Amino acid sequence: MSNFGDIFMSDICIVFGKLLIAAILGGFIGWEREKRGRPAGLRTHLLLCVGVTLMMLVSEHIFVHYQVYKSDSVLRIDPARIAAQVVTGVGFLGAGTIMRFKASVRGLTTAASLWIVSGIGLAVGSGFILPAIFTTIIAIATLIFLPKVEGEMEKDKYMTIKMLISGQEHFLDNIKNILEKNSIKLQNYKFEKDVQKEEIVYDINVKFKDEKKLVLATDDMIKTIKEIKRLGLE
Repeated sequence: MSNFGDIFMSDICIVFGKLLIAAILGGFIGWEREKRGRPAGLRTHLLLCVGVTLMMLVSEHIFVHYQVYKSDSVLRIDPARIAAQVVTGVGFLGAGTIMRFKASVRGLTTAASLWIVSGIGLAVGSGFILPAIFTTIIAIATLIFLPKVEGEMEKDKYMTIKMLISGQEHFLDNIKNILEKNSIKLQNYKFEKDVQKEEIVYDINVKFKDEKKLVLATDDMIKTIKEIKRLGLE
Protein backbone atom coordinates (compact mmCIF):
# COMPACT_ATOMS: atom_id res chain seq x y z
CA MET A 1 0.00 0.00 0.00
CA SER A 2 1.33 3.45 -0.89
CA ASN A 3 2.09 5.84 1.93
CA PHE A 4 0.07 8.95 2.65
CA GLY A 5 2.57 11.21 0.86
CA ASP A 6 1.89 9.44 -2.45
CA ILE A 7 -1.85 9.46 -1.81
CA PHE A 8 -1.79 13.14 -0.91
CA MET A 9 0.19 14.13 -4.00
CA SER A 10 -2.08 12.15 -6.31
CA ASP A 11 -5.31 13.31 -4.68
CA ILE A 12 -4.34 16.91 -3.87
CA CYS A 13 -7.23 18.24 -5.95
CA ILE A 14 -9.70 16.02 -4.08
CA VAL A 15 -8.40 17.22 -0.70
CA PHE A 16 -8.54 20.88 -1.67
CA GLY A 17 -11.90 20.29 -3.35
CA LYS A 18 -13.36 18.92 -0.12
CA LEU A 19 -12.17 21.96 1.81
CA LEU A 20 -13.64 24.28 -0.83
CA ILE A 21 -16.99 22.45 -0.82
CA ALA A 22 -17.04 22.69 2.99
CA ALA A 23 -16.42 26.44 2.78
CA ILE A 24 -19.27 26.88 0.29
CA LEU A 25 -21.80 24.74 2.19
CA GLY A 26 -20.92 26.20 5.59
CA GLY A 27 -20.93 29.68 4.06
CA PHE A 28 -24.48 29.25 2.75
CA ILE A 29 -25.84 28.51 6.22
CA GLY A 30 -23.64 31.18 7.80
CA TRP A 31 -24.92 33.74 5.29
CA GLU A 32 -28.50 33.13 6.40
CA ARG A 33 -27.55 33.53 10.08
CA GLU A 34 -25.50 36.66 9.32
CA LYS A 35 -28.41 38.18 7.44
CA ARG A 36 -30.61 37.75 10.52
CA GLY A 37 -28.03 39.42 12.74
CA ARG A 38 -27.19 36.35 14.81
CA PRO A 39 -24.00 36.23 16.94
CA ALA A 40 -22.56 33.29 14.98
CA GLY A 41 -22.73 34.29 11.33
CA LEU A 42 -20.95 33.81 8.01
CA ARG A 43 -17.35 33.60 9.24
CA THR A 44 -18.17 31.35 12.20
CA HIS A 45 -20.11 28.79 10.16
CA LEU A 46 -17.63 28.84 7.28
CA LEU A 47 -14.58 28.40 9.50
CA LEU A 48 -16.28 25.71 11.55
CA CYS A 49 -17.25 23.67 8.49
CA VAL A 50 -13.77 23.94 6.94
CA GLY A 51 -12.10 23.16 10.26
CA VAL A 52 -14.21 20.07 10.88
CA THR A 53 -13.57 18.88 7.31
CA LEU A 54 -9.84 19.26 7.90
CA MET A 55 -10.13 17.27 11.15
CA MET A 56 -11.87 14.47 9.27
CA LEU A 57 -9.13 14.50 6.62
CA VAL A 58 -6.51 14.37 9.36
CA SER A 59 -8.39 11.46 10.92
CA GLU A 60 -8.28 9.58 7.61
CA HIS A 61 -4.61 10.48 7.20
CA ILE A 62 -3.78 9.00 10.61
CA PHE A 63 -5.72 5.85 9.77
CA VAL A 64 -3.91 5.40 6.43
CA HIS A 65 -0.53 6.31 7.88
CA TYR A 66 -0.71 3.73 10.65
CA GLN A 67 -2.34 0.93 8.62
CA VAL A 68 1.08 -0.69 8.39
CA TYR A 69 0.58 -2.06 11.90
CA LYS A 70 -0.80 -5.56 11.99
CA SER A 71 -3.96 -6.65 13.79
CA ASP A 72 -1.96 -8.14 16.66
CA SER A 73 -0.27 -4.79 17.37
CA VAL A 74 -0.99 -3.00 20.64
CA LEU A 75 -1.68 0.15 18.61
CA ARG A 76 -5.32 0.50 17.60
CA ILE A 77 -6.36 3.17 15.08
CA ASP A 78 -9.94 4.45 15.15
CA PRO A 79 -10.73 6.96 12.35
CA ALA A 80 -13.98 7.92 14.07
CA ARG A 81 -12.34 9.08 17.31
CA ILE A 82 -11.55 12.61 16.14
CA ALA A 83 -15.03 12.93 14.63
CA ALA A 84 -16.58 11.95 17.97
CA GLN A 85 -14.57 14.65 19.74
CA VAL A 86 -15.70 17.20 17.17
CA VAL A 87 -19.35 16.54 18.02
CA THR A 88 -18.57 17.09 21.71
CA GLY A 89 -16.50 20.22 21.11
CA VAL A 90 -19.11 21.89 18.92
CA GLY A 91 -21.54 21.62 21.84
CA PHE A 92 -19.44 24.14 23.78
CA LEU A 93 -19.32 26.48 20.79
CA GLY A 94 -23.09 26.26 20.37
CA ALA A 95 -23.66 26.94 24.06
CA GLY A 96 -21.88 30.27 23.63
CA THR A 97 -24.57 31.46 21.19
CA ILE A 98 -27.49 30.75 23.55
CA MET A 99 -28.57 33.80 25.54
CA ARG A 100 -31.38 34.41 27.97
CA PHE A 101 -33.31 37.59 27.17
CA LYS A 102 -35.87 38.40 29.88
CA ALA A 103 -38.47 35.63 29.70
CA SER A 104 -37.23 34.11 26.43
CA VAL A 105 -34.16 32.19 25.27
CA ARG A 106 -32.38 33.21 22.05
CA GLY A 107 -29.70 31.47 20.03
CA LEU A 108 -31.02 27.90 20.04
CA THR A 109 -31.47 27.85 16.25
CA THR A 110 -27.96 29.24 15.71
CA ALA A 111 -26.55 26.60 18.06
CA ALA A 112 -28.40 23.93 16.06
CA SER A 113 -27.06 25.36 12.79
CA LEU A 114 -23.49 25.19 14.16
CA TRP A 115 -24.08 21.59 15.12
CA ILE A 116 -25.43 20.65 11.68
CA VAL A 117 -22.56 22.52 9.97
CA SER A 118 -20.11 20.37 11.91
CA GLY A 119 -21.93 17.28 10.61
CA ILE A 120 -21.72 18.65 7.06
CA GLY A 121 -17.99 19.18 7.53
CA LEU A 122 -17.50 15.61 8.72
CA ALA A 123 -19.51 14.31 5.76
CA VAL A 124 -17.48 16.34 3.26
CA GLY A 125 -14.21 15.29 4.89
CA SER A 126 -15.12 11.62 4.63
CA GLY A 127 -16.19 11.97 0.98
CA PHE A 128 -19.94 11.86 1.69
CA ILE A 129 -20.49 14.84 -0.62
CA LEU A 130 -24.04 14.36 -1.93
CA PRO A 131 -25.60 13.79 1.52
CA ALA A 132 -23.70 16.88 2.74
CA ILE A 133 -25.16 18.97 -0.10
CA PHE A 134 -28.66 17.62 0.51
CA THR A 135 -28.35 18.35 4.24
CA THR A 136 -27.27 21.91 3.43
CA ILE A 137 -30.35 22.37 1.22
CA ILE A 138 -32.61 21.11 4.02
CA ALA A 139 -30.92 23.39 6.57
CA ILE A 140 -31.18 26.47 4.32
CA ALA A 141 -34.84 25.74 3.53
CA THR A 142 -35.56 25.29 7.24
CA LEU A 143 -33.88 28.55 8.23
CA ILE A 144 -35.42 30.65 5.44
CA PHE A 145 -38.94 29.30 4.97
CA LEU A 146 -40.02 27.84 8.31
CA PRO A 147 -39.92 31.19 10.16
CA LYS A 148 -42.63 32.38 7.74
CA VAL A 149 -44.72 29.29 8.53
CA GLU A 150 -44.15 29.75 12.26
CA GLY A 151 -45.23 33.38 11.95
CA GLU A 152 -48.63 32.25 10.68
CA MET A 153 -49.12 29.76 13.51
CA GLU A 154 -51.17 30.69 16.56
CA LYS A 155 -48.83 30.00 19.43
CA ASP A 156 -49.00 30.36 23.19
CA LYS A 157 -47.04 33.33 24.48
CA TYR A 158 -45.69 33.90 27.96
CA MET A 159 -45.02 37.11 29.86
CA THR A 160 -44.61 38.43 33.37
CA ILE A 161 -46.78 41.27 34.69
CA LYS A 162 -44.82 43.26 37.24
CA MET A 163 -46.95 45.40 39.52
CA LEU A 164 -46.36 47.73 42.46
CA ILE A 165 -49.40 48.36 44.67
CA SER A 166 -49.59 50.73 47.60
CA GLY A 167 -51.11 49.49 50.86
CA GLN A 168 -51.20 46.02 52.40
CA GLU A 169 -54.45 44.80 50.83
CA HIS A 170 -54.28 41.89 48.37
CA PHE A 171 -55.99 42.20 44.99
CA LEU A 172 -55.39 38.69 43.64
CA ASP A 173 -59.07 37.95 43.13
CA ASN A 174 -59.52 41.14 41.12
CA ILE A 175 -56.45 40.34 39.03
CA LYS A 176 -57.60 36.77 38.36
CA ASN A 177 -61.06 37.94 37.28
CA ILE A 178 -59.60 40.49 34.86
CA LEU A 179 -57.24 37.91 33.35
CA GLU A 180 -60.04 35.33 32.92
CA LYS A 181 -62.28 37.95 31.31
CA ASN A 182 -59.58 38.57 28.68
CA SER A 183 -58.87 34.84 28.07
CA ILE A 184 -55.47 35.03 29.77
CA LYS A 185 -54.34 32.13 31.93
CA LEU A 186 -52.49 32.81 35.18
CA GLN A 187 -49.58 30.38 35.35
CA ASN A 188 -48.11 31.29 38.73
CA TYR A 189 -47.30 34.34 40.80
CA LYS A 190 -45.23 35.64 43.67
CA PHE A 191 -45.44 38.76 45.78
CA GLU A 192 -43.27 40.64 48.20
CA LYS A 193 -44.52 42.94 50.96
CA ASP A 194 -42.64 46.01 52.11
CA VAL A 195 -44.13 46.64 55.57
CA GLN A 196 -42.31 49.93 56.14
CA LYS A 197 -43.32 51.49 52.81
CA GLU A 198 -46.69 49.69 52.85
CA GLU A 199 -46.27 48.39 49.32
CA ILE A 200 -46.71 45.01 47.61
CA VAL A 201 -44.72 43.93 44.54
CA TYR A 202 -46.36 41.27 42.33
CA ASP A 203 -44.73 39.10 39.67
CA ILE A 204 -47.54 37.39 37.76
CA ASN A 205 -46.64 34.90 35.01
CA VAL A 206 -49.35 34.57 32.38
CA LYS A 207 -50.01 32.60 29.19
CA PHE A 208 -51.91 34.16 26.29
CA LYS A 209 -52.37 34.09 22.52
CA ASP A 210 -53.38 37.65 21.66
CA GLU A 211 -51.15 40.53 22.80
CA LYS A 212 -54.00 43.00 22.36
CA LYS A 213 -55.99 41.22 25.05
CA LEU A 214 -53.03 41.38 27.39
CA VAL A 215 -52.83 45.15 26.88
CA LEU A 216 -56.59 45.42 27.50
CA ALA A 217 -56.19 43.37 30.67
CA THR A 218 -53.48 45.66 32.02
CA ASP A 219 -55.64 48.71 31.21
CA ASP A 220 -58.52 47.10 33.15
CA MET A 221 -56.24 46.49 36.12
CA ILE A 222 -55.16 50.13 36.20
CA LYS A 223 -58.80 51.31 36.02
CA THR A 224 -60.09 48.78 38.57
CA ILE A 225 -57.26 48.82 41.11
CA LYS A 226 -56.62 52.46 41.95
CA GLU A 227 -53.77 51.52 44.33
CA ILE A 228 -51.49 50.50 41.45
CA LYS A 229 -48.45 52.79 41.43
CA ARG A 230 -46.45 51.03 38.69
CA LEU A 231 -47.23 48.31 36.15
CA GLY A 232 -44.99 46.79 33.51
CA LEU A 233 -44.60 43.76 31.23
CA GLU A 234 -41.49 41.63 30.92
